[in-house]
Amino acid sequence: MQNEEGFTLLEMLLVMVVITILLLLIIPNVVTQRSSVQGKGCAAYVKSIEAQIQVYQLQHNKIPSLKELTDEKYITTDKCPNGESIHISDDGTVSTRAL
Repeated sequence: MQNEEGFTLLEMLLVMVVITILLLLIIPNVVTQRSSVQGKGCAAYVKSIEAQIQVYQLQHNKIPSLKELTDEKYITTDKCPNGESIHISDDGTVSTRAL
């Protein structure tokens, strides 16, 4: 018989098990980090809207609605990056609502 070089079935299975274990450890962390980043992105967007409300209020002497801010291009969208909707109260306070 010839001395053939290559991997045995047992070696291949061992490598597959190690890769599977690594994936099982990594994937949940990636999902958790993604939701955390989206939440922080929403908080930053709310701060940006609050600043745009102040600019609008200085220019028009009134608190704008979300539609006015969007229509007049002060903001580009009325939703957070994570999909939550944004609400502006009568006193200009910005809040988010889950859909």
